Amino acid sequence: MDEQIRKLQQMLDESRFTLVVTGAGISVASGIPSMHGLNLVETLQFVSNNVLRATPEHYYRVARRSFLKAMFENGPSLSHKKLSELEQKGKVHGIITTNLDNLHSMAGSVNVAEIQGSFAVNTCLKCEKQNFDVNIWNQGKAPRCECGGLYSCWPVYAHIGLYEPDAAKARKWAAKAELVILVGAEGAYGGVYWNSIPSSARIVQINPGKTQFDSSAILNIRKPCDEVFALLD
Repeated sequence: MDEQIRKLQQMLDESRFTLVVTGAGISVASGIPSMHGLNLVETLQFVSNNVLRATPEHYYRVARRSFLKAMFENGPSLSHKKLSELEQKGKVHGIITTNLDNLHSMAGSVNVAEIQGSFAVNTCLKCEKQNFDVNIWNQGKAPRCECGGLYSCWPVYAHIGLYEPDAAKARKWAAKAELVILVGAEGAYGGVYWNSIPSSARIVQINPGKTQFDSSAILNIRKPCDEVFALLD
């Protein structure tokens, strides 16, 4: 086993509270592009409730090309599945993600804080009823509420704002962290949860490229995350 991965395994085994923070990099293996790989024109349409209201089926096609097709056809990556297994073994205690794809929950993880919401947090644009079933986006058409209104996923409905119920969970978990594993993440979202992490917590980063976390991490593993998680118990 690679020495860096051996060290990570040891830290996982010793930690009494391990927090995992994931960004777009963990979902690339599922066919979902990172922010750098998104089509700008389609992204601007996807984040617009005006486009959703005016041309709901066009909006749905854009969302399907950008996110939904990969979400439902490819599903969670090896890393998503391994994190679920590690949670079941009691080695991962919480996952904070900025991803919108709901793949952590689809992989079976329970303690997930989607701090920007996801396709599993939806609000009707007409009556404001909420719907937490991600599968409403897998029906081949724009999802509608019983009242006839269109559902908008939280990141679009709130204009990429925070989903506060999950942000509160993230802060609670961050305050308990002894080990923080950053997976494919590039931003700290300091005021949301990062500033709650104790200074004594050990930080490990899994990311092929350099990020703002390089100087904070005591271990930088420059490998694709699926390679790393395939070797962890």
